[in-house]
Amino acid sequence: MVSDTDVVSEWLTVPDVGERTGASLQTVRRWLQERDVVGVRRGPDGVVMIPASFFVDDAPLPALRGTITVLDDGGHDDEEIVAWLHAPDDTLPGGSAIASLRSGAKTEVRRRAQEQAF
Repeated sequence: MVSDTDVVSEWLTVPDVGERTGASLQTVRRWLQERDVVGVRRGPDGVVMIPASFFVDDAPLPALRGTITVLDDGGHDDEEIVAWLHAPDDTLPGGSAIASLRSGAKTEVRRRAQEQAF
């Protein structure tokens, strides 16, 4: 699986997520720990960064957690999960898995995520 996270247009640090959502740093860390979202260490300091596309309003995208679980169960690491969700795919509504999740096409995205495991 390709693990090119350069397809992500906007990254947020844990404090950035807290500021944008109004959540405490403890809550943002819990989202990471409980796999509501995943992050990737980036930059020279290896700071955990989370794609901004993983959030709607003041919380993680609800359909994201189950999709992360499917990909994780399929043996993908966090970097691969981020890359897969953001990879261009013209056969999905919105042109990527994350765009499809954001538009409500959770079932199709999860079906494709399950196919990745085989």
